[in-house]
Amino acid sequence: MPSDEASVQSEKTHEGEHHGDYSSDIPISSSVYLYTFCASVNSCNLGYDIGVSTNLGPLIQADFDLTDLERELLIGSLNFMAMWGALMSQYFSDRFGRRMTFIVASFGFLNGLIIMAIGQTYGQILAGRILVGIGCGVGFAVDPLYISEIAPAKHRGELVTWSDIGINVGVVLGFSTGLLFDGMPDGDAWRAMCMLGLIFPVTIMFLTVGILPETPRWFVLNGLDNDARLVLQDIYPADFNVDLVIDDIKEALERERLAEQSVGWSVFWRPSPAISRMLLLGLLVPVAQQTAGIDAIQYYLLDVMDESGVMTKTSQKIFLIVLGLVKLVCIMISSQLLDRMGRRFTFFLSLTGLIISLVTVSISFGIKSQAGAYIELGALSLYLASYGLGLGPAGWLLPSEIFATCIRAKGVSVATFLNRLAATITVSSFLSIKNTITWPVFFLILAGFCLFTLIMLYLYLPETKGRSLEDMTLYFAEETGDFSILDAERKLRVETELEKMEKSGKSKKDGRRLMKDETTRTAAMTSTRTFAETEASRTEMDPSSRSFGARQLDPTSDN
Repeated sequence: MPSDEASVQSEKTHEGEHHGDYSSDIPISSSVYLYTFCASVNSCNLGYDIGVSTNLGPLIQADFDLTDLERELLIGSLNFMAMWGALMSQYFSDRFGRRMTFIVASFGFLNGLIIMAIGQTYGQILAGRILVGIGCGVGFAVDPLYISEIAPAKHRGELVTWSDIGINVGVVLGFSTGLLFDGMPDGDAWRAMCMLGLIFPVTIMFLTVGILPETPRWFVLNGLDNDARLVLQDIYPADFNVDLVIDDIKEALERERLAEQSVGWSVFWRPSPAISRMLLLGLLVPVAQQTAGIDAIQYYLLDVMDESGVMTKTSQKIFLIVLGLVKLVCIMISSQLLDRMGRRFTFFLSLTGLIISLVTVSISFGIKSQAGAYIELGALSLYLASYGLGLGPAGWLLPSEIFATCIRAKGVSVATFLNRLAATITVSSFLSIKNTITWPVFFLILAGFCLFTLIMLYLYLPETKGRSLEDMTLYFAEETGDFSILDAERKLRVETELEKMEKSGKSKKDGRRLMKDETTRTAAMTSTRTFAETEASRTEMDPSSRSFGARQLDPTSDN
């Protein structure tokens, strides 16, 4: 989301945004709203298949007389295949376009749900679930990508949140199917839930073919500038010079190509101290989302509520919808909290709420009465609210804010992969662990993971609110005494500018002057005196940016 710090907005580095876009007053056109809404329907589809799994699990287990292990493998297979589907999404979206990738994802959903709905054996149900998982992975990756490329940069943060909101709307709809088919026999109810889910992929196919255009970035990537210009003219006001946007897209693509070549994958096996600290934080938080138990608890909420022994099946299904709505509301207000209170405060608030709620749920299992059930339900509400306010949305924001440009694409990819891997492990072992160590102990262990995350973030996480990528790189260089990362970033900037100079026909003399300027600029960035002075200026201008214990960053950058 765009920050409300208007006084320092011009000093922030909005890398990859369009010339004249962020600072100018560009309204959101009706076309952009329409395209964003259509893409968000795909998110509803993803959310529905996540939410409906909470109801499907117990019903399929009873219908096929499955063991807990078989049920875990069935439910966890979605996360496992989504992990690989996300990797496939990059190939499909670059090779065939973002629109066609929506079709590919919908095709996976459509065929997977049909196979599940008509399946007569556990193997057939599992095969359908695998296809749904691939569709989830492909769709999860392409949805925010499409919105970010179709939206004007000034409103990109606001509109990309529609994807997250869409997912949670879908989760609520999936939760609602339990109550919708409450009167049906179990063997028919879960099949009806699968068939109902066909509405979303069919709708997405129609919207993609009939409404959604390809993104300007994909057109430029494939040398189709005229097609990109037509889409941009539909997105921006009539008097806006869209050729500047096309130039900016080309520059961003070139910068990404050079960044991809500047640092190999070996940086993850032998990282320098600064990169090691970036990886610690950038990979810790996405994994912590799953070690907090979010996917596992969400998939097995009915089992957790059933443990109280005092709620009817219908009451459980009603409260399941309430829990989904609580999380949805908190997701909707989280962006405002992140922008107003900062990342550190939001993380601390979220993790504290998670710890309290998990400990309370653990205690509630020992209270075998109506009061114990109410305590458990209240704690579960606090758990989902706390996750929705901070760790959920901020967990994906943080990696994009702290990774240096030269490792950002690789870092975000690894973070996503580890998040899905952790989700697969927790979801596929949830019931088995419960049977081994009991619910109370298991929830205390989850609280311990949250406490560990809280301590690590308190010790090492800087405030990233309103900071440019250069600010973050400088911070980690100074904290670790490793200035090699600054040199790597300088080389990347020089290579990018030299490429531009070569294309524009500028002389080698200009190139040498650029290299000298960048060397001087890097030296200035490492000056303790300059860092201290700019920090004093920053906190005087915006006292709310203090980091509650972490060293602050220089907010100024002449990128």
